[in-house]
Parts: sequence; C-alpha cells; structure tokens
Amino acid sequence: MWAGDQHADWTFDFGLPSVIPAYLSLAVCGFGLSHSDVGGYTTFAKMRRNPELFMRWAEMNAFSPLMRSHEGSNPDLNAQFDENEEVLSHHAKYSRIHKLLKPYLKDAVALNAKSGVPVMRPLFFYYDGEKEKNESTEYLLGRDLLVAPVLREGKSKRTVYLPNDKWINVWDEKEYGEGEHEISAPLGTIPVFYKKGSEYTNLFKKIKEE
Repeated sequence: MWAGDQHADWTFDFGLPSVIPAYLSLAVCGFGLSHSDVGGYTTFAKMRRNPELFMRWAEMNAFSPLMRSHEGSNPDLNAQFDENEEVLSHHAKYSRIHKLLKPYLKDAVALNAKSGVPVMRPLFFYYDGEKEKNESTEYLLGRDLLVAPVLREGKSKRTVYLPNDKWINVWDEKEYGEGEHEISAPLGTIPVFYKKGSEYTNLFKKIKEE
C-alpha cells in the first residue's frame, strides 16, 4: 500500500511526519506492506523539498519494506538524490543499509504472508502501556528493530521512547532500557535500536559499517 502524495515538506498534516501514522493505521487495518515516496511528491505554491528533507526521508524509508525516491510533481523545484555530493553519498549509504536488511525484511514479509502480521508495527503490538498505545512517531520494523525518524527540520537529536526491553543503538552499540531518552541524531544518523538478544544481532551490527 502506497501512503499517498505526501507534500514535499515537514508539516504534520501531510508532510514527512504524516507518514508514520499512515503506516501504523494501515498496519492495523490489515495492510501489512506499505511505503511512501522518499522526499514526498506534491509541490505547489512555496512548497519546496530541500536536501535535508530528502535525506531524512531516505533515512526513514531505508527501514521499511520498500525504498524508492520520487522526483516529485515539480522536479525542477525539488532537491533530488543527486542534488550534490553530500545527498548522493547519503542516499547511497542508506540504499546499502536497505539492501543489508534484505534477509530480515524477507522474513518479516514471509510472516505477513503467512499470518497477516504487518512488517511495520505499532509499539502496542507487543507492549501494553499508555505510551505504546499513543506513540505515532516511532514504529517497529519486524519484531526486533525500533525506528524513530527525525521529523523536524534542523534538528540533530530527538526524544525516543523505548518500551520494556533492553535496546541497543545500532550506531554506537550503547544499551538503553525502558523510558524516554534524548538521542543524538545528526543528519545522516537516524535513531534505530535493536532488541537485545535478537537472532539477527550479527546482521544489525553491520548497519554502522555501511
């Protein structure tokens, strides 16, 4: 399921931040495979896709069943994957990460085909708490990865809520427990954690090498 013609901007109503609630709503409605256009699509009036938006969107979509960019409804007004060397290098990095995750994603897709469990899941699928029931800016990719994209322009950190398990930051392998944590996330680094003891640990440890 495609999430729609998101605006090429940072707005919560129909820009980058709107995608995660769409994913989670689709998940609980029985659509186990969903995706969005990297960078959004719709461009009009003063709306423009800058390089930062494109890169943050790519970071998120690398951790989804399908990663694809779109030139947008007005390509000449929008930053593209080859906008400059920084954007091109960033997109190549996250394309490699998406490819690296192929075995994990294939297993999650196979589970969806067998039992209907969505690939991208709300936290409340496994954790019964008020925070988990209301969280709409994070998601679980499969059972063992928690993804918390940066959704605001110009930010280099964000508060991440981690449910009741032990979680390992994929970038520095620091361990975290349940609760809210302020996580450093400079452009090029999306907050992603894997569940301690995951059978995919060796795979997840390779993410930081890409």
